[in-house]
Amino acid sequence: MEEQKVYVIGAGLAGGEAAWTLASRGIRVVICEMRPSKLTPAHKTGLSAELVCSNSLRSDDNTNSAIGLLHQEMRQCSSLIMEAADSCRVPAGGALAVDRERFAAYVDAKLHSHPLIEFEYGEITGLPALEHPTIIATGPLTSPALIAAILAEIGDQSLNFFDAIAPVVYKDSIDMSVCWYQSRYDKGDKFDYINCPLSKEQYYAFVDALLSAEKVEFHDFEKASYFDGCLPIEVMAERGVDTLLYGPMKPVGLTNPHTPQSKPYAVVQLRQDNREDTLRNIVGFQTKMKYGEQERVFRTIPGLEKAEFARLGCIHKNTFIKSPQVLDDYLRLKTKPHLSFAGQITGCEGYCESAAVGLLAGWFTACRLAGNSAALPPATTALGAVYAHLRDTTNADYQPMNVNFGSFAPLEDAVSPHGKRIHLKGTLRKQAYCHRAAEDIKPWLELFRR
Repeated sequence: MEEQKVYVIGAGLAGGEAAWTLASRGIRVVICEMRPSKLTPAHKTGLSAELVCSNSLRSDDNTNSAIGLLHQEMRQCSSLIMEAADSCRVPAGGALAVDRERFAAYVDAKLHSHPLIEFEYGEITGLPALEHPTIIATGPLTSPALIAAILAEIGDQSLNFFDAIAPVVYKDSIDMSVCWYQSRYDKGDKFDYINCPLSKEQYYAFVDALLSAEKVEFHDFEKASYFDGCLPIEVMAERGVDTLLYGPMKPVGLTNPHTPQSKPYAVVQLRQDNREDTLRNIVGFQTKMKYGEQERVFRTIPGLEKAEFARLGCIHKNTFIKSPQVLDDYLRLKTKPHLSFAGQITGCEGYCESAAVGLLAGWFTACRLAGNSAALPPATTALGAVYAHLRDTTNADYQPMNVNFGSFAPLEDAVSPHGKRIHLKGTLRKQAYCHRAAEDIKPWLELFRR
């Protein structure tokens, strides 16, 4: 009898995590990857788990942050992606940011060195037949041919949104006689962020330049819808000239040591992008401006007048399916249950969320091959909240979403010794979610680790 194999299409974060979860349980895996022979609009290499946008995996605080809690739960599941992130971490205050090149190289080396994992390179243009269970983890940049094959099977259930990438500058081209090192509210090491100050006049001149700059135009048939968590900076500015003051250019929690008596009207922050700290990512400055316009506009920012760009921003179309309608409880395609889906193509949003769905898809598949029923992650946990979004059949307008406490099972109000209900708010409520999750995930982890 032929040895059972699982095929994983896509070597991104979700595919890598799914393959690792399966191989760690003694199951042979074949990873099918079209890169580097065919690159996507955003990828530059053929390495597994290449990060194409921010190098930040967001907050790593597991005491009052949903994403930080997800990090912790994945670490408890022996996540390859979290292992790589911890190994390739760079300073970023309370955020988990990584050296992108080292991160991808780490994941790629681990997958290639595992004795039960092999790679097959080349584009998959159709849905695989029944011979082997397959996990489709091709991400939001799935090739048009495979998307066409998926659509032919599920009907008109595919949606698109546009995603933008922020530019990266060489650190030594930043004018530190104007800029300064400081984390907002002095959280983390002061060297985690470089700050560029703008006066009121400079801020409004910058907004005018943003709004008048030449942008990348879409085809007539493409509706320019964006994921709210990754809006191009000029789209934010279009919503009101002061919008950026409450977003990526907010000046709060920062004091310019060059002019300590005068608070900046606005601030642009640059976060460390690689371990050597030779590159800095302009935080929140994802853009759809044309390349020449980016250099012109961003060099109007004080301290960046002579900035040299290692990477300019760009925009690309992301594709996802309506998972609640077309997938079953174990992330299998209802019409072809030998096919599972994982990662951003399912409508989760975020690097760690994508890896988490890959972990779950790998776990569900491993249980099925062992003849066991897979336990679903508790709805009170971060993993359960990510899963709950993919199964939310009540949401007719299904859209990508990051993990958040709104997707967790609701908290019950506490009761005082006098019998009065105590409704927790703010930080106390977030801490209660995290404390409950830390306890409720323990029985599930025992099952997962078997």
